[in-house]
Amino acid sequence: MEEKPKCPSCESKKTEKDHEKGEVVCKKCGLVLTDTVIDEGPEWRAFTSEEREKKQRTGSALNHSRIDKNLSTEIDQFNRDARGTKLKMETRNRIGGLRRWHKKLIYTDSKARNLSVALGQLKRMISSLRLPRSVQEETAKLYREVLDKGLVKGRVIEEVLVATLYIVCRKRGIPRTLKELSEYAGSGASEKAIGRTYRMLKEEMNIDVPLPDPVEFVPKYGAKLDLSGTVQERAKRILEKAREQKLISGKGPTGAAAAALYLSAKIEGEKKTQKEVSEAANVTEVTIRNRYRELKENIDLDEIE
Repeated sequence: MEEKPKCPSCESKKTEKDHEKGEVVCKKCGLVLTDTVIDEGPEWRAFTSEEREKKQRTGSALNHSRIDKNLSTEIDQFNRDARGTKLKMETRNRIGGLRRWHKKLIYTDSKARNLSVALGQLKRMISSLRLPRSVQEETAKLYREVLDKGLVKGRVIEEVLVATLYIVCRKRGIPRTLKELSEYAGSGASEKAIGRTYRMLKEEMNIDVPLPDPVEFVPKYGAKLDLSGTVQERAKRILEKAREQKLISGKGPTGAAAAALYLSAKIEGEKKTQKEVSEAANVTEVTIRNRYRELKENIDLDEIE
C-alpha cells in the first residue's frame, strides 16, 4: 500500500494533491510538502469517446477488484464475426463450449477460487456501505497481498476481508468503526474474530495504521442528527481542546465525538436527547454521559467560540 507523506510541521498524514498547481498540501496545517507533482495523465486531449479510443496507445488500467486484474481476454456473448454477421448454429455451439472452458480455466487453483469469493463479497460491501471505488480497489490490492503471504489459510474469508477494509478506511481517514463494518460481513464472521484478525494483519504485514480521530466522526453523526454546521464546528473545537488536555486518549472515538456533539448542541440551543445521540453514534447512553461529564468539567467552554 502506498504510504502518504508525513507533514514535517504537524506530523499529520492527511495530505491531498492539488493537480492544478502540481502540489501536495497538508490538509491540517496547509504546508506545501512538494510542488513538483508528476501528471500521470495522457499528454493528448479527446472530446469524444471515438477520439479517445483512437488516441489511446494502451489498454485499460489494472483493476485489482477483478480476479484477472483486467489482463485476460474474454470471448464475448454477441456471437457475431468481425463484420457483424451472425454466426452459424454449429459455430455458435463450438464458441459456447470454448467460452465455458475459458471461464473454468480462470478458477483452476484454490487461490483463484478464494479471490472469486472475496472480491464478490467486497463489491457487495462497498455498495452497501456507499464507499468510493478507490477504497474497493485498495482493499482488493491489500487482500491479494495478504492471500499471497498465506495469512488467509485457516481463517474465514469474510473476517480477513473486513479486517483489510477496516485498515484501508483507517488509513484514509474514513469514519467507519469495526462494529459497523462487521455488520456487513455476514453471519460467518463476528466482530471479536475480525478484531483479532485485524491485529494479526497489522503485525504480520507491518502496516502502520493511524489512531482513529474523533473529529472525523463529527460530520457523519451531525448529519444523522440534523445538526447545524455551527454545532459541528464547535464540537470539533471541543475535541481539539480535549486532545490538547489528553482527555480523550485511550477513549473510543465514537463516544467522544457523540459527547462533543451533545455538548455543542446544548450550548447552541439545538438540544438533542442522549438517546437520539446514542442511536446516531451506535454507543450507549452511559458512554455519552461519562464523556460529556469529562468534557464539561475539564474544558473552559468560554474559550471555545
